[in-house]
Order: sequence, then C-alpha cells, then structure tokens
Amino acid sequence: MRRARRGDRDAASLLFRRYWRDAWRAAYAITGRRSLADDVAADGFERAFAALGRFDDRRPFGPWLHRIVANRALDLLRAERRLSDEELPDTPDLAPAHATGDRGLLAAVGDLSLERRVVVVLRYGVGMTPKQIAEALDLPVGTVNSRLSRALEQLRETPEVEHVE
Repeated sequence: MRRARRGDRDAASLLFRRYWRDAWRAAYAITGRRSLADDVAADGFERAFAALGRFDDRRPFGPWLHRIVANRALDLLRAERRLSDEELPDTPDLAPAHATGDRGLLAAVGDLSLERRVVVVLRYGVGMTPKQIAEALDLPVGTVNSRLSRALEQLRETPEVEHVE
C-alpha cells in the first residue's frame, strides 16, 4: 500500500490483482449485471488509486476498496432508477451456477432490496464483518445487523432457496 501510494506501479498492480476478484464479485452481486460490474469495479479501483493519499494505512485496504465499490454500484443503480420510471430487471443476468440451488439463491439475493442486498453481499460474498460493513457504508452496526437479519429471514421464505443460515 505504501509503495503504491509513492507511485510504484508494481505495487499498484499487485493490489489490483489481489483485490479485483472480490471487488468485481461485490459489484456484480449488487448490480446483477456483468457489464455494469466490470465498470463499477474498474471505477472503484480508479477512485481508490486516485485517493491513496487520503487512505489511512493503519486500516486494511480491502474494506476501504469494497466501500468505494459498493457505494459506486449503489450510486449507479440509483441514478438508473431516477433516469427511468421502470424498475431494474427482476432477474439479474446471473453467472452460470453449478447447481440449481445456487441459481435460486443468487436470484433470491438479486430480489432483495438494494440496502439488504449490499449487506448480504459484503457479509457473505466478500467476508466482511458487520462492523467492517458498518464502517464501509457509514451505518450503525445495529442497522447492518438488522438488515442482515431481515434479508436472511426473507431468503429463508423463498421457495427456491433450500436452507439459508
């Protein structure tokens, strides 16, 4: 991180390779579309690298980057909704899944409200703790826990999802 901040391209490339997959997954899970996930993840990295001077290097880079990516994804989805009276597609452009249950779970997560979908993706897709999610989204931890609880309850009630814990 410190080397990348000083302009070391190899260090920046290493950060990109290390965190691209998780950033893209978070963007995809929030937006539900591959093409938008590509743009959101790339934009998230551009914004993160442009702001490296303001990054607190006592904190981990991953959650900071995921906050940027998640906020960018939400901004784009909100702008899309403002520009169009139509809702986003009901079924996201899902990546191939190995089992029907996986597709059902992905579809059910895609049907969650944006607020619930984001916390589920950051918690279970990226592996952030509720405290890290709260910091990343600038929310109280109780709000994050409440959204997670309600999202999991909603997922448990979905017929396509066999068992969600």
